[in-house]
Amino acid sequence: MGEDLLTAVALVLIIEGLLPGIAPMVWMRVMRDAAKMGSQGIRVAGITSMVAGAVLLYFLT
Repeated sequence: MGEDLLTAVALVLIIEGLLPGIAPMVWMRVMRDAAKMGSQGIRVAGITSMVAGAVLLYFLT
């Protein structure tokens, strides 16, 4: 279980680092646009992302 959790964290770090590593200007624009969304928009985007990840995980296991 612990090894699976560390693998998942490692994959998250790799995926999170892709855009700023490959296209930093695009990443800066995305972050600027996200800051303009406000807390409610960011909350909705975060919850949507979590639900999509949970559904994907359900179908993969």
